[in-house]
Amino acid sequence: MSEKILYMNGDQFRELLKTSQLPIILDFFSDDCPPCDVLAPIYEKMAEKYEGHIQFVKVFRQENRELATEFGVTGSPTVLFFKDGQEIGSRLSGFMTKPQVRIAIEEILGDVLPPAKIEKVTCDLLILGGGPAGLTAGIYAGRAKLDTIIVEEGICGGQASTTSHVANYPGTEGAINGKALTNNMKEQALSFGVRIDDLKEIFEVRLEGNEKYVRTEDTEYYAKAVILATGARPRALDAVGAQERKGRGVHYCATCDGAMYEEADVLVIGGGSAAIEEAIFLTRYANHVTIVHRRDGFRAAQTELEEAQKNAKITILTNKVVKEVVGGEFVLKEAVLKDVKTGEEQTVPVAGLFVYVGNDPQTQMFAGQVDLDETGYIKAAEDTKTTLAGVFAAGDVRTKAVRQIVTATSDGAVAAITAEKYITEGKNQL
Repeated sequence: MSEKILYMNGDQFRELLKTSQLPIILDFFSDDCPPCDVLAPIYEKMAEKYEGHIQFVKVFRQENRELATEFGVTGSPTVLFFKDGQEIGSRLSGFMTKPQVRIAIEEILGDVLPPAKIEKVTCDLLILGGGPAGLTAGIYAGRAKLDTIIVEEGICGGQASTTSHVANYPGTEGAINGKALTNNMKEQALSFGVRIDDLKEIFEVRLEGNEKYVRTEDTEYYAKAVILATGARPRALDAVGAQERKGRGVHYCATCDGAMYEEADVLVIGGGSAAIEEAIFLTRYANHVTIVHRRDGFRAAQTELEEAQKNAKITILTNKVVKEVVGGEFVLKEAVLKDVKTGEEQTVPVAGLFVYVGNDPQTQMFAGQVDLDETGYIKAAEDTKTTLAGVFAAGDVRTKAVRQIVTATSDGAVAAITAEKYITEGKNQL
């Protein structure tokens, strides 16, 4: 636990809210909550950075349900901002990035901190992203004795680290969670001398020319080659009221928030493995789970789909999308579903909705430098080469048919081997 963060119960926080002269940031967190684990080091980093300017507080939601109810919080993590005893600004909920937290803080305080001292670093290979693709690339590059640095905006692991149960990674017998798996990858990369700079927000990337340049808040990196492995993030539900109800009936993590819906009716949106797996998980708590999928075919593994079909607490609706969600004070009241073939609409009573409708690639910072397809993925073939010499793409950011942990690690290995060849051939000397 960070000394810069106050861990409080409900009564203690109410008293602090009356007396604090500083703005307050409050994080409602839970256990068994992968997005909470992702946020924790970011929160600690920010608490250190803004010491004396903002008071950072954490409240364990499961033991302080009265306070959570008082503020209308039903999901973890949920971050609230207070000034002069009143909540201000927009809340953050679910999976959060360091830039999201920073931007929210700057809206409260403005730019009150002095500029950070800038470190200048050179290396052979710079890897942007510390998910399975980036970590595997680091392992292979480290074994090849390349001076390698991995830069990650959050903590290493990527989306894989938020997966509670990995059933299809070879050699694990389906008995490992994503955090444990990616932690093993990280330790292996470190053992080969790879430098890992996590919690580094990237502000500028220049990929053209022989010298590749990346700038974070406190470091300028210069490299002979770059592997882009920034991954993807969960896509938000495109339905009326969904964004406003995030964390208050609309959720993106069943492991985090499923227990809040004991004996309630919930919807799961999506047709991939994540949607099916989380629907099955939710049957531990919910009275009934309805899976809503926009197509009549599913991308999930057949074994998972069959398990869901056999579960008496699960109903599957195909060829339907969520058009609108209607909320009560803290949870939902109902959802409006639309048939994509007939246009017919139906309203179903529901307390909570869990969204698994795919991901969006994190490639905005590379636009205009490497070629992207119409959906934002980097155009790169099986050799991971992009349209720029010395720039390679691996994992969920590149154009590919299958996006799984195992294909991400494959990409990482290929990218590192291809980058090593590029560097050692002397095509790019600093």
